[in-house]
Amino acid sequence: MNRIRAMLKRPHAGKNVTRLRRRRNGATFVYTNLSKITTALLAAGYIWMSLIPIPLLSQGTYIDENALQPSQVNTYWTWQDVHRADLYLHSLEVLRDQNSTSEQRAQFIRDEFASLGLAAATQNYTFITSSGSVSGVNAYAVMASPRTSGSEAMVVSATWRSDIGDEPYNLRGVSIVLALAAFLKNYSLWAKDIIFVIGDGHLDGMQAWLDAYHGTIPQNLATDFLEHTSGVIWTALNIDYPGHSFSHLGVFFEGLNGRLPNQDLINSARLISHYTGGVPFIVYDHLEPHDFPDRWEATSILANAPEFIRHSPQLKDFEYRAKNIRRHVSYQARGEPSGAHGLYHRFRIDSITLYAVPAAGPHGFFALGKIIESTLRTVNNLLERLHASFFFYIFTSPGTFMKIGKFLPSAVLVGVAMMFSGLGHWVEARWVQEVEYHDEQEKDGTDNQINSREQKVQIKWRSRRRPVLSPVFTVIATHAMGLLSFYFICSPIFLENQFTASLTLFVLLSALPAISLSFPNGNSDVAPFAVLLKSFNLCLASTVISITSLLNFSLAAMLAITLGIPLMHSSSPPLHSFTKAMGLAKYVVYTLLAWGWLLFLPGEVKQAVWNWEVLGIWFAPFICIVYAPLVTQAAIVALRQSLAR
Repeated sequence: MNRIRAMLKRPHAGKNVTRLRRRRNGATFVYTNLSKITTALLAAGYIWMSLIPIPLLSQGTYIDENALQPSQVNTYWTWQDVHRADLYLHSLEVLRDQNSTSEQRAQFIRDEFASLGLAAATQNYTFITSSGSVSGVNAYAVMASPRTSGSEAMVVSATWRSDIGDEPYNLRGVSIVLALAAFLKNYSLWAKDIIFVIGDGHLDGMQAWLDAYHGTIPQNLATDFLEHTSGVIWTALNIDYPGHSFSHLGVFFEGLNGRLPNQDLINSARLISHYTGGVPFIVYDHLEPHDFPDRWEATSILANAPEFIRHSPQLKDFEYRAKNIRRHVSYQARGEPSGAHGLYHRFRIDSITLYAVPAAGPHGFFALGKIIESTLRTVNNLLERLHASFFFYIFTSPGTFMKIGKFLPSAVLVGVAMMFSGLGHWVEARWVQEVEYHDEQEKDGTDNQINSREQKVQIKWRSRRRPVLSPVFTVIATHAMGLLSFYFICSPIFLENQFTASLTLFVLLSALPAISLSFPNGNSDVAPFAVLLKSFNLCLASTVISITSLLNFSLAAMLAITLGIPLMHSSSPPLHSFTKAMGLAKYVVYTLLAWGWLLFLPGEVKQAVWNWEVLGIWFAPFICIVYAPLVTQAAIVALRQSLAR
């Protein structure tokens, strides 16, 4: 009981005073050294980002799910199946040379599936977009599992067109899918249905088929309902084989809006490619430096460096890893899938694209068929969805990757620095420093005689009002302006007259922020508008970066680079020599940073709108509604400060 009474007893008043004094001293230390702290956090975040490719931050890949057992089976794919694939390839080449229509190609593929005894059909679809309509015909077939009720399924797919490399058609990818359909139906070991899909075009056909399969048909898609369906799809393999033969097997894994498949699927494909197919496995189509040294040195950024730098193994490895990371960031930050497999991720389907890197040899249908067969038998072992391995990672090389804890803090540190800076400006807006001078007189001992006069300086802090209505209205107005601009960019009027519309929109968006000049700038009793707006701007940008880093690290890293330093330096310290010309120059730079892509990247704008309307990629609305308004708010801060001096 004495212990309970002691726990319930209020602490001594002296301890409370000590705790409050310690807290006040800590807050004082942070505020007085705020610029040093934010600079250190920014430097740490950016240096960490630049060091992501170093091998010390990576580790070897491994299989988490014991049920997979990759490369542990005997494969039955033979040269007879290769001959069948060659016959299909000849027929597809005839269709290509005859400039056959989508209907003719899809009907041929559907008939071949049906001749094998599979439930086959075609699917007509049309996407209505601002830039026109996109139409096509898909072909697909369902092979029912002989051992289960068909509640689960796997997909083997290929698209008619290839978007990687120089060869535009994926004829060999389609051929091997047809040959696999004829081969796999001869075995009764499958515990899941296998669906074969040949998508028209590159991404639009597969998107239409997935929407129809899952019943998520958007308003701008007119499509046939699928005649044959199966159960829940767990995994999918997309085949991209555009060349005559190949030397390496590359993997593409990025999905819509930064989604990634479970890493066990990629690791299993790597082991199967190495041990079953005897094919070197690479990330994307990036050959490792030791595979073709002459080709690597010709394309290396160190090609003109001194020989001891050019031949350094450590620098070659660093450049190779950096090249893989840059490719990963380019896909993930924009939310674009790196292949047709990425469309499956929206439905929680683990999928990858196996890309046969074109070369003079030595591999072809035989090696690729064995790899696909073994991979299907590996995922056929699953009793539940892949869940044990990682969903957030960066592949730095085929056999090494980075965990989320090794790269996530780099973007978060920049976000923390921006939050500290924003809170510092919030405190600055509340308190103003005043200096008072007092005259003190010294006497020599008598009451009337004055010997000297001394002036004493006293510093006082006085609070002032922080009217938040105008800054909050500005923040809301800039994001509403971004929303309206996004709707205009997605309109047919904009895309039909893109140059004129882009120029008009850019001028309008550059002039509208000048309305904020009508807001009062504050006085000795009211905090300046620019300080309050900058505080809100930094805190909001910090929150966006921190949240985005958990969903799409590549996008968060790009935001940290493009927003970190620019937003924190939108205004200058009070003692800094800041002229109106410098403020206007800053305003122009920020406006170009926010909306300059309208003028300088017309192709990217058109592609981003198409991706939003057809694939549902959030990059275009995110840039218009989130990123550009944040930079516009910084431009307003620079403009208001320049005119206030």
